[in-house]
Amino acid sequence: MPPNLRAGVLFDVDGTLFDTNYLHTLTWSRAFADAGEWAPMNSIHRLVGMGSDRLVVELLGHESPAAVAARPRRYKELIAEARPFPGAADLLRLCHRNGLSVVIATSAVSDELDALLTKLEADDAIDAQTTADDIDEPKPDPEVFLKAMEAGGIDPGRAIAVGDSVWDVKAARAAGIACIGVESGGYSEHELSEDGALHVYRDVKELFEQLYTSPLALLLEGPSPPTPDPSR
Repeated sequence: MPPNLRAGVLFDVDGTLFDTNYLHTLTWSRAFADAGEWAPMNSIHRLVGMGSDRLVVELLGHESPAAVAARPRRYKELIAEARPFPGAADLLRLCHRNGLSVVIATSAVSDELDALLTKLEADDAIDAQTTADDIDEPKPDPEVFLKAMEAGGIDPGRAIAVGDSVWDVKAARAAGIACIGVESGGYSEHELSEDGALHVYRDVKELFEQLYTSPLALLLEGPSPPTPDPSR
């Protein structure tokens, strides 16, 4: 193993750093309608975070190239409403200041990710990113996390993922790393824990405020913790 590998954290985006899971649900609902298909929104939501082709087959029982083709256009109608969760940029910067390699690991395509990261304004804290354009198999396949560790120069023995869905937890476990869960995407603590999440927080703000007592503390090196701002 190369001696210069670092400890690092791999962040999912939708539902973890950004409040976008329900935007994706509406996006798919409209894309299915465009294709002459239908699936209930609650079922769509449960599969957000899974790759497009897998999601379609899981919901419809068959492929729908028309729905997959309609999805990007429909998402562009809604992406302006995407907002980063409170504490998202703060958490990335705090991890970075403490010596961690911070890598974005998402199944989103690069142009959609770029639009979101512009809103986050935390480029100074991000060391690398892996998107759908860099992988062949989406979550729950481990490829996105394996590629993310490679991109960020991360030691797999000192890596933790942060995600909001069971697909993140499954992908992390398949990659041989631990996963911290957040409930902000719509999955409960029980569901994430049942699939193997190391610990579950309400959202990234809570993880930021408790970073030095969280599982990530085992990887940290750097300055003393800041005093959380109760107004944020």
